[in-house]
Amino acid sequence: MAWKQVIDPFNNIALSALVAVLPILFIFWALIIKKMKGYKASLFAILIAIIIAIVVYGMPIPLALLSTANGALYGLFPICWIVITAVFLFNITVESGQFEIIKHFMASITSDRRLQALLIAFSFGSFLEGTAGFGAPVAITAAMLVGLGFNPLYAAGICLIANTAPVAFGAIGIPITVASQVTSIPEMAISQMVGRTLPILSVLLPFYLVILMSGYKKTIEVVPAILVSGISFALIQWFSSNYLGPALPDVIAGIGSIVALIIFLKFWKPATTWRFPNEPAPTINLEVQYTTAQIIKAWSPFMLLTIIIIAWGMQPIKEVLNAVGQVQFEFPGLHNAISDKNGNLLPHIYKFNYLSAAGTAILLSALISIPVIGLKFSEAGKIIIKTLNQLKYPIITIASVLGFAYIVNDSGITITMAEALANTGFLFPFFAPVLGWLGVFITGSDTSANALFGKLQAATATSIGVDPVVTVAANVSGGVVGKMISPQSIAVAAAAGQLVGKESELFRFTVKHSFIMLIFICFIVLAQAYVFQWLIPEYQNLVPNASAATPDLTKGYTYLLLLVVAIAALAGVITVMTRKKLIPNETIKPGLVK
Repeated sequence: MAWKQVIDPFNNIALSALVAVLPILFIFWALIIKKMKGYKASLFAILIAIIIAIVVYGMPIPLALLSTANGALYGLFPICWIVITAVFLFNITVESGQFEIIKHFMASITSDRRLQALLIAFSFGSFLEGTAGFGAPVAITAAMLVGLGFNPLYAAGICLIANTAPVAFGAIGIPITVASQVTSIPEMAISQMVGRTLPILSVLLPFYLVILMSGYKKTIEVVPAILVSGISFALIQWFSSNYLGPALPDVIAGIGSIVALIIFLKFWKPATTWRFPNEPAPTINLEVQYTTAQIIKAWSPFMLLTIIIIAWGMQPIKEVLNAVGQVQFEFPGLHNAISDKNGNLLPHIYKFNYLSAAGTAILLSALISIPVIGLKFSEAGKIIIKTLNQLKYPIITIASVLGFAYIVNDSGITITMAEALANTGFLFPFFAPVLGWLGVFITGSDTSANALFGKLQAATATSIGVDPVVTVAANVSGGVVGKMISPQSIAVAAAAGQLVGKESELFRFTVKHSFIMLIFICFIVLAQAYVFQWLIPEYQNLVPNASAATPDLTKGYTYLLLLVVAIAALAGVITVMTRKKLIPNETIKPGLVK
């Protein structure tokens, strides 16, 4: 017989919520006050959550331990898989000397740290979020900024904060797709509602990032570039989310803002070049001229990454990869062993999609890049061992964080906090983003937060006479600002930004900004619910369809064939272009460019 979740163990929802929030308060205390290392804080948080689940909620000990183990397994794959492969891709670029050319190329566009942050953390990070998601954008962009010479804390912190704008439409719109599935509200309606909230944040975010880096006076110096970056991104995000759907806003807005800013910088430069205090003066020798072929070769790992990640996000390809390379099983002792408050059994099916996972796409990009950039596979083998050693503590942290997320969800602790917020009545639209924020803080995923709270958001809104698309979209939008302080995201950014063991510094760097943006979104949603109701799109709820069509894999195989041809062509062109013997002043000298 299944164990039934207890949502209000004290028969007083306020008191129950006060106890339920203790593990989360501990994480804040451990990282902000105690300055504990990330993996230690996560392990202690798991222990506290397990004790509360067993003693207060009456969860059987075996179920509590199995739930934690299930979460830890999910943390190892696919989350750690993404981080390991992303850092490996970056490391082979550095070890081969190609990143020196990338640094030189970036300096030729702009050596100003403010503008480099906009191009990489904000725009390129948004593009990666739209295609891959699940930690890859922060891992790659943070590593790139550190490689360019950014202060590691600022590199990781800025990438976390910059990652807020695109999260709602990440991984080809999966968060909104899931929100639609659990609420029966059409994807397009949710996409439109989110697209009438987040572009406001997208315009302001570049200002926020630059002020955070350099202060108000130095921000004024680059206002024209900030406006080009933010407005171009926001306009494309608004248009695509309102007229094209949830799959493409991040992809085309990220590319659009990169192109707009690069073109603008051809005609405009800031009066002064800003760098971090106490940062050494740039030693890039601009007399060294790299050929177009060398520049393309240096960028080839990231070009391959872009092509393969886009392909991996296409549903036909994903279906083929899952048909060939996916193993799934019911988690022993846990599957259907827990029922929610309504008596519905909770499935626990672990999917080991080793081919369609984003980490596999990144690894494939790295493996193809190895001969293209002139590395031997034996050298790459040493780099992967070095990468694993570099990430040993982040791997423990991420596995622990996901174990924590699963135990608080399966025990009912998370639902207790949600029910308390749902009892706020007329003010619920104000607190609706807080639910999304809470869900992403716990799980590290906007997708998971929507699956967890989407139905509660819709039901509560209907009960108080508010259109449910407002609060469901608020769950999506509120979740994006929880991403920057999620322990999972902190661990990923710390690993990529060379801050292992300093997760508390990174958490303290981002936490206040998360609350500021959350309150901002809360007021926007409250106004949408009661004042600006004309912003709410018209829609009809979907009718559930019990029958699922068998996927046609022909299209997927065709797309895969085209992908192979495109990759082979790109690799061939780069090889041919760089085969020509380099003249002396074109030779890569890793020690020359720093």
